Amino acid sequence: MTGDLLSEVFDVVEIRGLVSGSFTARGPWVARSVLTVPLKFIAMARGQARLAADGIGAPLDLQPGDIAILNGGTWLELRGGTGEGPPREIAMPVGYSSFHDAAADLADADDIVLGGHIKLNPAGEALLLEALPPVGHVRASASAAPRLCSSLDRILDEAVGNLMGSAFAIRQHGQLLLLDMLRAYVDQAVLPPGRLRLLADEQLRPALELMHAEPGRPWRLEELARAASMSRTTFAARFRLVAGVPPLTYLSRWRMLLAQRALREGNERIASLASVLGYASESAFSTAFKREVGEAPQRYRYRYRYQMRDEAEARAGDQTSGHRPVGRLGG
Repeated sequence: MTGDLLSEVFDVVEIRGLVSGSFTARGPWVARSVLTVPLKFIAMARGQARLAADGIGAPLDLQPGDIAILNGGTWLELRGGTGEGPPREIAMPVGYSSFHDAAADLADADDIVLGGHIKLNPAGEALLLEALPPVGHVRASASAAPRLCSSLDRILDEAVGNLMGSAFAIRQHGQLLLLDMLRAYVDQAVLPPGRLRLLADEQLRPALELMHAEPGRPWRLEELARAASMSRTTFAARFRLVAGVPPLTYLSRWRMLLAQRALREGNERIASLASVLGYASESAFSTAFKREVGEAPQRYRYRYRYQMRDEAEARAGDQTSGHRPVGRLGG
């Protein structure tokens, strides 16, 4: 996969992998949850389980090191363990304290489950939501599995060690876990047309690198096709097959993603941003932006910053009142 381009896209669409809880179990058990986030993942750090969720037919068997990514689901049920008697009902744990609670039982556990979700801005939906089935099964047998297992092991080490800063470390390892999940999934799955499939396409990489390196340049199909060592017709057909859109449409949408990031993070004048991104005038840029995003650039900037201010004030209020926002394994 094109590592540098993927990193750039991750930053632009603000994709984050958040590991939010864990539990250990021995003997028969069952865990159920209502899902409240679009992209949820369940990792079998140790042991085996059977996953049922809406959007899939037969339950999915998860082996040690396997991860299931649930796309747009509303509920899940995990069943695991062996032995006599009815399964023990396990409440989905809440927050980072669940890692330390689970660590106390780690030595005697047959099954260890990690859960979390993938956070992304609206632009990130084009990268993941359209590329993943209702349940994506990332198998530990994939060629990228050693890195995936290593990411799980590092998270467990932090949980078991209960060291100073372990919550911060788990958040950072969650990012690497997400990257390794996607690497393993791309390695073993047939991706539908879209940005993720395009990023993994070796033949189109040279042309894609040109567009990402100079997004404001008025690229012509002939130049891009030449970089990919293809004829104009062949290049245009292959790009549309892989990306789902023509090359210049992709370029226009990439410019809009860059524009959204610039408006969120900087104070550059709209006219200057329009020029950098290859638009002849501020008016032409604003028209294209509103068509793609649904609102004018300046309004987008103000709305985002007011939203960030309100969220910061809400977090400050939670801390003042003694309440801490927590992540749920099931939500």
